[in-house]
Amino acid sequence: MRGVVRRLRQGTLVLAFALGGVVAVPLAAEAATVSATVKVGSGGLNVRSKPTTASAVTGTLKNRAKVAIACWTTGPTIEGSVRRTNQWDRLTSGRYISHAYVVGGEKSAKCATAPAPTTVTGTVAGSGPVNLRAAPSTSAAIKGQAAAGSRLTLACAASGQYIYGPLGATTQWDRLADGRYISHAYVRATGLPWCAASAPVPTTTMTNEQFIAASVAGAQRGWREYGVPASVTIAQAILESGWGRSALAYYDRNYFGIKCFGTPGGIAKGCHTYRTTECDQAGKCFTTEASFRVYASMADSYRDHGYFLRTNKRYAGAFAYTKDADRFLVAIWKAGYATDPQYDVKCKALMARYDLYRYDTWK
Repeated sequence: MRGVVRRLRQGTLVLAFALGGVVAVPLAAEAATVSATVKVGSGGLNVRSKPTTASAVTGTLKNRAKVAIACWTTGPTIEGSVRRTNQWDRLTSGRYISHAYVVGGEKSAKCATAPAPTTVTGTVAGSGPVNLRAAPSTSAAIKGQAAAGSRLTLACAASGQYIYGPLGATTQWDRLADGRYISHAYVRATGLPWCAASAPVPTTTMTNEQFIAASVAGAQRGWREYGVPASVTIAQAILESGWGRSALAYYDRNYFGIKCFGTPGGIAKGCHTYRTTECDQAGKCFTTEASFRVYASMADSYRDHGYFLRTNKRYAGAFAYTKDADRFLVAIWKAGYATDPQYDVKCKALMARYDLYRYDTWK
């Protein structure tokens, strides 16, 4: 079954689960992004949906957090730890922070004036009616239905819950001109612009360094309990969840794409069923449903990853190398953990670049 999950990643799931490519689609920047560093006290710096302190807080950045600035605009003047200014920096996620707390970023360009609103016509795919929602999520209220083949007037695209539909798998939701939403997995449409930054974006506010730091405890517990090297676990989580930005990681705290197999097991708290497209060894693809494990925390997902490897006979040979991270990684890859021919190479590159070996506690 694990091989099926890896095979699935070569199809539609590779975009979200492996590298997080369609999970958190940022707004297009007007110019090249500029790196900068946050300088703030212990309380952290609020990330906001708009360039004003009156807008919603969408996250918090800690001191020394690295940020990627797409462009800058003006807003309320703020007296910060670095300067007093009315400049607000728009991050590549479409969110905003006051430049009063930012070191660097002076070379960023001014944000372009928003273009005049336009609409795009889309066609509903599938064999039956599709629910229209009040927000880009299946948990939002149903505000009507659209029949298969019907034409809709679309205003913009927003990021939301990951959905499997007849047109593939995506986190994009299309907002109709009247404010309702439909998953783009059911809509044929091109040229749809992205909505304003107030649209919910399923992504993590953690930097790469923060993600690694948050991974250590669970990965090291996985080593102590099951013998899986922490460096391998962290590298796999980075690669398979796209630094925690995949839909499974965001919504279900599932960082490795482990399925339920009829039961969530002793660590996961439940299962979440999605429609999915899977492919057999001959390359023939078909639509089905897949149920993935849901966890209460990142640490639980990491523990279950260790338990999964330890109790699966396919990977028994790898545990001869519990104190040799590289050989352990190659062993589980050769045993069929992933069908990507470069999977071990990609993991090793992450382990070397971020010195994940330092978290292997037997050293």
